Amino acid sequence: MKENTMEILRVEKAGEVGLIALAKPPVNALGFALRKAVHDAHSELLTDPTIKAIVIYGEGRFFSAGADIRDFGNSGVHPTLPEVLKSLNDSAKPVISVLHGIAFGGALELALATQVRVGMAGLKVALPEVKLGLLPGAGGSQRLPRLTGLAAAIDVICTGREVNVAEAKTLGIVDRLADGSPREAGLAAAQEVLSGALPARQTDGLTVAPTPEAVEAARKRLTAMRPALAAPLKALEAVCAATLPIDEGLALERKLFLDLMEGPEHVGLTHAFLAERATSKIPEVGLQARDIASVAVIGGGTMGIGIATAFLLGGLSVHLIEVQVNRVAQARAGIEKNLQGALKRGKLSDSAYAAASEKLTCTDALESVSKCDLVVEAIFEDMAAKIDLFGKLDAICKPGALLATNTSYLDVNTIAAATSRPADVIGLHFFSPAHIMRLVEVVVADKTAPEWVATSFALAGKLGKVAVRAGVCDGFIGNRILTEYRKATEYLLLDGVDYDRIDAALEGFGFAMGPFAVSDMAGLDIGRMTRQRKASTRPAEERYSRVSDLICDQGWLGRKTGTGYYLYDGSKSRIANPGAMEIVANERRTLGIAAQDFSDEDIVARCLTAMIAEAVRVLEDGIALRPVDIDAVELFGYGFPRHRGGPMHLADLIGIDILIQRIETYATQDPYFWQVPQLLREMQTKGQSFADLNTSIVATS
Repeated sequence: MKENTMEILRVEKAGEVGLIALAKPPVNALGFALRKAVHDAHSELLTDPTIKAIVIYGEGRFFSAGADIRDFGNSGVHPTLPEVLKSLNDSAKPVISVLHGIAFGGALELALATQVRVGMAGLKVALPEVKLGLLPGAGGSQRLPRLTGLAAAIDVICTGREVNVAEAKTLGIVDRLADGSPREAGLAAAQEVLSGALPARQTDGLTVAPTPEAVEAARKRLTAMRPALAAPLKALEAVCAATLPIDEGLALERKLFLDLMEGPEHVGLTHAFLAERATSKIPEVGLQARDIASVAVIGGGTMGIGIATAFLLGGLSVHLIEVQVNRVAQARAGIEKNLQGALKRGKLSDSAYAAASEKLTCTDALESVSKCDLVVEAIFEDMAAKIDLFGKLDAICKPGALLATNTSYLDVNTIAAATSRPADVIGLHFFSPAHIMRLVEVVVADKTAPEWVATSFALAGKLGKVAVRAGVCDGFIGNRILTEYRKATEYLLLDGVDYDRIDAALEGFGFAMGPFAVSDMAGLDIGRMTRQRKASTRPAEERYSRVSDLICDQGWLGRKTGTGYYLYDGSKSRIANPGAMEIVANERRTLGIAAQDFSDEDIVARCLTAMIAEAVRVLEDGIALRPVDIDAVELFGYGFPRHRGGPMHLADLIGIDILIQRIETYATQDPYFWQVPQLLREMQTKGQSFADLNTSIVATS
């Protein structure tokens, strides 16, 4: 056996078999260096007369997570991935790819270009390019249909979904299944190929039968999606081209891929992808996180149940405390229902489900938190109640325990001051439903110990959450911005735009739900409680809309009462409530407001400008570390359309000059609400963008 070791790739000869091992940790990303190394190794083995078959496999946890996203813009650097894959497909010696862990994107495209594919136990494959506003650009849209047929390829490529190893075998994506190590499985498969027991075939030589019914059904489904994005539809066009000769199909695929590369969807989705990773760059990075093995969650309502579920899904032991003894069983049933849902969705195995259930304890005894490493308060949003609870926790909890509040708005410094250990108090603001929503705002109080910040970020990662560092203010990052966004929608309502039209305009922009529909879903009484809390400090100059309060006065609280801004009949449909419409009309008459005419573009521009302006103030006040953190909060906690990249990314696309011009124009009608943030003027003077701020802050942190 002869072996040649390289930094990112290892070439080995074992008798008549040449082995190419991808060795670029942590995920064997197929950037330029690795794809060139594969190309060179394959070319070298082709010239070796002693080698009759070639095996490609990955070292480490994965075969490969696919192409390096940072390399997408270098598609003209040779050898390109399509060129590497063509050489594998045309190889005079059979090439066997052995896939383990994951084989996503370009990694699966590489495997599709080989003559035999072996799938190891636990493998997942996917062509997820549509999630980045792209389509497979190295032959995936042409070679996958030649193995699976058109309908299955449309499903896999146009959704970007993951396919497990069993389904991959059924669909024909892999030729055989294997256990053991990838290297040994590759050697065994190579021997079978050489003996004739395992057929080797070039995918490019296969043909695809047209299936017009499946294509038309997919086109209708993708067009009806809200929003209807370009990438899935162009991916459908590319997959349909697999019925053409391979060279024609590959040429069309490449053209469509490059068209999407230039589009705003790809830019926005890429920014969103990178934002998820950027939030972990915090001042406390590098500090030793403390061990968290057991968690207590106080409060058996919807939020407490969701938070407890999230910790159980993360493998931690959980004590849930619901002080009303008659609600303890109800809380446990809610958590069990969530776990069962995770089991049905494939998020938990049978054994993991059983283990999670065993790690759950529900009680009404607050004293049971005494030995827990972390205690999360998730009671109702009342400062007096939280101060009282944290005073009790201070006496009960062990030294060195982290005490966290899930408050959405309240001052974490005030809550921390109720204890003798303010360094051990932090805000962990989960979003409902907490076991599904990915965002956690880590709210750092004045005296919070830095190692607890690092611990909270590590814990969020264990739970599969996106953690964003936030400072203390009313509403932190997300709810502070949401408050101003909602004011803009309420002012539009008073000024003449019906709320169902406002919802429709913002949903057309890409939000899953408009603001008034969201209020109905959350419960109109929730927003009213916040407004009542702030009433005594509301400036006299500030406009105030009573509409939601007047609707609440009718006992119409949204979905939970069947009536709010809309009427609900148990289905997904919603109908504007005539009673709410009449309340709006009466309020306009009472205030003497003559209805103005706004286009959908005007509606979206005002709402987003209000959001962006407050986001800039959040930056000014140091509540968020950098613009990309605000984008992450809005994307992962508030349903900002992912393909738009986030409000700060969008602000760069709009341009600071236009934003300032908008605010100054709106200010002629409401100078109190519409004020240009000082930071925005400074950025205009310096010619800075929010992307520039991201870079400069990361460079100095």
